Amino acid sequence: MKISNKLYIGLLGLSIFATSCDDDSMGEDPNATNTVQIEFDNRFGSTDLVLGTTKATNASGEEYTLSTLNYFVSNVSLMSDMGEMISFPDQYFLVKESDTGSQFIDLPEVPSGNYSHLTFTVGVDSLKSISDVSARTGVLDVASYGDDNMYWSWNMGYIFFKIEGNSSVIDVQGSDKFEFHIGGFGGRDAATPNNLEQIDLHLDGVSVSASNSPQVHVIFDVSKVMDGTNTISLAETPAIHNPMIGKSVSANYMSAFAVDHVH
Repeated sequence: MKISNKLYIGLLGLSIFATSCDDDSMGEDPNATNTVQIEFDNRFGSTDLVLGTTKATNASGEEYTLSTLNYFVSNVSLMSDMGEMISFPDQYFLVKESDTGSQFIDLPEVPSGNYSHLTFTVGVDSLKSISDVSARTGVLDVASYGDDNMYWSWNMGYIFFKIEGNSSVIDVQGSDKFEFHIGGFGGRDAATPNNLEQIDLHLDGVSVSASNSPQVHVIFDVSKVMDGTNTISLAETPAIHNPMIGKSVSANYMSAFAVDHVH
């Protein structure tokens, strides 16, 4: 069969274009690294959280709003499909609902590959908690919090997780405010309550390459802080500052994190 010159040139061009596309897709450097970003999106169920405005009702039928939501994230790791752990040691982050920028965490120089698990700790590990003050910089600088303190000077430890808010069911000396401050790393010289909680989240479709820098969208459902393994009544428990009592809260927020989607 005779093919015209114009048709032949057209087919040749398509062939070259297809080959070029294949070369582009297969030409990624397998040793390249890229950044993985984790976004922490705080919500009440499916409702976006707005401090001082969004109303929620717990399992005890108590309506409340939040004025403060802070938590430390540390010991972040990614596990590849091959079972290799990529860790980010000595990196600590303080997620604050009042600071949008703090809700985005960058994990730099992640090797190319597919990743199936994201793990992190809510809190500040015992080794860092008892290290010299000079080694505790950035979000661990105890002098950096101002009025929104995240450190117990009386207990020599960080407040891992803090929520504060208001509810009409509370009346403590004329105040309707509640405070849950959760800490306790297990003690230095003697055993004490340990409220460090490790979160393990399954990832689906997280692929890193020279040209792909994924963002993992993590939801934190604040409603589960009061209604999880343990049901917490604000009328009965308007304040928690004791690490022993705080265990009921930390056990709840273990299941409050979930991966929503990946960009």
